[in-house]
Amino acid sequence: MGRGDLTNAEWDRLESFLPPGGVRGGRWSDHRRVINGVLYRVRTGVQWRDLPERFGPWETVYKRHRRWSADGTWKMLLSRVQAAEDAAGGIDWDVSVDSTAVRAHQHAAGARKTPVATVPQKGAGRREPGRSGTAETGCPAGGGGPIGECLGRSRGGFTTKIHLAAEGRCRPLAFVLTPGHYGDGPQLGRVLEQVRVPRAGAGRPRTRPGHLLADKAYTSRENRRYLRRRGIRHTIPERLDQRRHRLNRGSRGGRPTGFDSERYKKRNTVERAINRLKGFRAVATRYEKRAYIYLGTITLAALTIWLRT
Repeated sequence: MGRGDLTNAEWDRLESFLPPGGVRGGRWSDHRRVINGVLYRVRTGVQWRDLPERFGPWETVYKRHRRWSADGTWKMLLSRVQAAEDAAGGIDWDVSVDSTAVRAHQHAAGARKTPVATVPQKGAGRREPGRSGTAETGCPAGGGGPIGECLGRSRGGFTTKIHLAAEGRCRPLAFVLTPGHYGDGPQLGRVLEQVRVPRAGAGRPRTRPGHLLADKAYTSRENRRYLRRRGIRHTIPERLDQRRHRLNRGSRGGRPTGFDSERYKKRNTVERAINRLKGFRAVATRYEKRAYIYLGTITLAALTIWLRT
C-alpha cells in the first residue's frame, strides 16, 4: 500500500456503497486500485498521464473520476459517510461558513464553450439566497465560457471561489463553486441548501444547522431574513456602517442584532477546514477545465478528510 492509499478500514467503509457492475453488462476495473489512483492525483496534483503504473492505465483512472463526478457517485459516498457519522453522534452542528479563492492553472483555460445563457455583468452573484445557478456548482445555469465554468478575474488573478460550510470538527459539510470575483454574502443560501445529511433510519435528511457562524461578509439583511425564515439561529457581526445607519433611523431602524462574542470564537473551524482541503494540491490549484470535474475533486478530498478524522 502506497502513502495516501485507502487503508483496509477506510476501504471497508466504502466498498458496500460502490456500484457492483459496469456499463452495458461490462465489469469495472478494480475499484480500490482506481480510487487510489484518483487519490494520488488529488493529493499530488500530477498530470493524469504521469500516474504511476501500479494504478493501471491512466485513461481508466481519469474516466472513472470524470464519470463519478458527473453522475454524483463521489457526492453519494460523502453523503453516506456523513450519515454514518451523524448516526453515531459524531457531527457538531455548529456550522461555520466562509469562502476561499483558488488560483486556476493555465491548463484550466480553454474549455469548449456550451450555449451561453444570460451572463451577469454588474454585481455578479448578487441574487436572492438559494436562487438560480446550477445546483451542483453555483455557476450560471447553462453558461458558456469562463463564467459558466466558474472561472473569473479577481485580485488573485484567474480564480475559482469555493464557498464552504464546515461542521464544528473542521470537516466540510457542503460547498459550491463560483467565479473568483463573486461576492461571499449572496452565496450563503446556496451553500446551506447543499447541506443534506441523510438519517440512518426513516426520516428526512437533516438540512438545518443547529447554529450558524459567519463573518461580516454575510451580514446583509437578505441573509438575515433567509436565516430567520428557515429558523436557523446565527452569530454574524454587524458592520459599523450598518449599525450607524440603523441608529440614524431611530425606532424605524429595528432592534440591534444579537451577537455572542464567545461563541463567535468557534468560527475558525471553517478556516481550518479550508486548510485541510488545500492540503490536497489538486484542490489548492485548479487544473480542471470543467467545473463539475473540479467539484468532484473537492468532493473526493472532503470524503478523505471524513474518513481520516
